[in-house]
Amino acid sequence: MTSTPNNPPPKLLDQVRDRIRIKHYSIRTETQYVQWIKRFILFHGKRHPTEMGATEVEAFLTHLAVNGKVSASTQNQALSALLFLYKEVLSMDLPWLDNVVRAKRPQRLPVVLTRSEVREVLIRMKGVYGLMANLLYGTGMRLMECVRLRVKDVDFERGEILIRDGKGGKDRVTMLPSSVVAGLQAHLTQRRVLFEDDKRAGKSEVFLPDALARKYPNAANDWGWQYIFSSGSYSIDPRSGKERRHHIDEKLLQRAMKKAVQAVGITKPATPHTLRHSFATHLLEAGYDIRTIQELLGHSDVATTMIYTHVLNKGGRGVLSPLDQL
Repeated sequence: MTSTPNNPPPKLLDQVRDRIRIKHYSIRTETQYVQWIKRFILFHGKRHPTEMGATEVEAFLTHLAVNGKVSASTQNQALSALLFLYKEVLSMDLPWLDNVVRAKRPQRLPVVLTRSEVREVLIRMKGVYGLMANLLYGTGMRLMECVRLRVKDVDFERGEILIRDGKGGKDRVTMLPSSVVAGLQAHLTQRRVLFEDDKRAGKSEVFLPDALARKYPNAANDWGWQYIFSSGSYSIDPRSGKERRHHIDEKLLQRAMKKAVQAVGITKPATPHTLRHSFATHLLEAGYDIRTIQELLGHSDVATTMIYTHVLNKGGRGVLSPLDQL
C-alpha cells in the first residue's frame, strides 16, 4: 500500500504486532517480542533495524548476558524476537540470521518432590488453588494449560481432560483423577452461577482464538467455552478492547504454592511446575512406560521425557560406593 501524508505507513512496532496476530501467537509472546525489539532499537541509538546486522544483534545479546546477567533462555527469547523481526516483519532473508549462535542452556535436573512432600503441600492448599494444584500433580499439566482449561475440556464420563493448544500448538488427552471429581464438579456449580450473573450483566463473552471466533461467532457466550478457573473481576482485553472475564492470574496460584511449601518447611525451590515434574517422576517409579508418560506430558521427543529417569538411579547412577562396602 502506497503511503500518503493522510495515510502514513504503520509504525514498526505496530507492524510487529500485526504480524504476530496474523501468525496467531499468544498475547504473552506479542508483549515479550515487542519489548525485546524496542530494547534492541534503543540500545543502538534508535537506528532502524534495516540499517543493522549481525554485529549489532550479537552486541545486544552480549550486553544482555554480560551486563544484564540474563539467563540463557532469556537471551534466546531476545534472539527469537529479533529473528522474527527480520524474517517475518521486514522480510529480510539475510544469511547471517541463521549463523547467530544461541546461548547454550545449562542441563539441570528438574526439582522433584517426594510423595510425602507432595501430600504435605497439597493438604495446605485450600479452595480453588488447592483444586488447581491437585490437578497439576494428578494430570501432569503445565501451569498455563490448567489456568486456560475450558468447561468443555473436561469429560467426567470418560474420566479424561482434553488439553487444547498446548506447547507447540498440540492437543493431547490426560486422565481426570477420580479424587478431584467431586471438588471439580462443586467448583463448576459455583462457576455456573457466576456465568449466569455475567449473562444478565451482558458480560458473559469469553476470549476465543481468532479462527474460532470467526467460525463460531456465538460460541464466546456459550457455557462450554467458559474458563473453568476464571478471574474474580472483569478486565480489558488488550487486543480487542472488550471488557470481559478472563482466566485466573497464574501468579495467584504460584503465591499460594509458595506459602504451602514454606509452611511445610521444604527447602527445595518448588513451584507449581514442580508438581508436573513430580507427576512424571512418580509414574516412572511406579513402572509406567516412558512412551506413555511422554504422551501424557505432551513431549515431542522422548529424549525430553528421559530426564525423569534420573530418579530411578540411586546415588551415582546405582553404583554402590566402595566406602559402603568396607
